[in-house]
Amino acid sequence: MGGEANGTADPSCGASEPPYSQELLQSLDLPGRFLFAILTVMMLIANLVFIEEAVYIYRKIPSSKRSIIIWINAAAPVIATTSCTGMWIPRSTMFTDFTAAVFFAIVIHKFFMMMIKECGGQKLLLRRFENDHFKISTGPCCCCCLCLPRVRITRRTLFWLKLGTFQFVFLRPMLMFLSIALWTNGNYTLYNLSPKGAAIWISCFVGVLTIIALWPVGIMFQQVRTLLICKKIIPKFALYQFILILNHLQAAIINLLAMQRIIPCAPPLSSSARGAYMTQQLLIIEMFLITLISRVVYRRRYDDLEPPDCMAEEAGEKQQTPKTVLNGTVSEDGLPRL
Repeated sequence: MGGEANGTADPSCGASEPPYSQELLQSLDLPGRFLFAILTVMMLIANLVFIEEAVYIYRKIPSSKRSIIIWINAAAPVIATTSCTGMWIPRSTMFTDFTAAVFFAIVIHKFFMMMIKECGGQKLLLRRFENDHFKISTGPCCCCCLCLPRVRITRRTLFWLKLGTFQFVFLRPMLMFLSIALWTNGNYTLYNLSPKGAAIWISCFVGVLTIIALWPVGIMFQQVRTLLICKKIIPKFALYQFILILNHLQAAIINLLAMQRIIPCAPPLSSSARGAYMTQQLLIIEMFLITLISRVVYRRRYDDLEPPDCMAEEAGEKQQTPKTVLNGTVSEDGLPRL
């Protein structure tokens, strides 16, 4: 930064590639090394907390929900791990960011499926809401389009909502593979957002696919949030939203500031590399905190009694519309398992 102020810019400020890890580590002073150590320890603690929570989920939660909840809980530790890897090895940023993005694409679909599972499964959800309609004027696509008609809840509409989240799971890895292939040929540069570069077009396409994937989750949440309030669906959805905003919107804002040189270079880091470096450090701290909060939110025994308000609600439903229990089995939320 001092070089820029004096008019003699450091060569690293104009570099198109981040420095090698040994160059970065040699440039760190004592506080910088201490920060690296603290952030690495936070990442390790986040992973240990997740492993302990995964063991608890495996032992206490029914097998029908086990893998879905473990996938969702893994989002924050995985992002913390990829961010820590990118912090130690700056030139791996493209690969670590892509890995985190692909993993979170799977988490979006898993969260949608978790809401269906928490309602007792697809058949029971359709039975509960057979006379209701989905409100599709929700974010992030159509929150301002209040004139949109409500769509009846049927097996077909549920299939299209599932497809909306699943397309991101399928297309995001394909775009990752295309980006890496173009990068090896010199046609893709992560920080080059000019119209002639491939990065801007791929980023825009990914943005559209992301919005399409998030829309079904918002529609389903609006429909089931009252029903699943006793299963802490609101704090679970809030944590999911925080991960999305921090991993995508926060990173995009910081990268944009770095590309405009509002975030100055700090040799051996150029402005773009320093922006990515700051994003990774922030994400490690944020994902560490989210991992701890997720442990509290998701740590609930599913074979325990429901809270009194949930029990009263379900008892009222049984009196109004008595159900026939098939094969003498009852699901974990007190409803017949189909």
